Amino acid sequence: MHTLLFLSSEHIIIIALVVLLLFGGKKIPELMHGLGKGVKSFKDGMNEVGEEMKKEVKQDDKEADKK
Repeated sequence: MHTLLFLSSEHIIIIALVVLLLFGGKKIPELMHGLGKGVKSFKDGMNEVGEEMKKEVKQDDKEADKK
């Protein structure tokens, strides 16, 4: 389930304030940049896995057609 559905706007504001206090205003953009890179890397990896699976399925189909 989506955990954001259980968070009210007050909870999100409190979490944002805690993050701001812990990391400071200058560190947050760096953290978000790193998080964005991580998400992009994860998506790229998932796409590669999907493409590899498609190649394997096509190869298996070709081998099955030969038999």
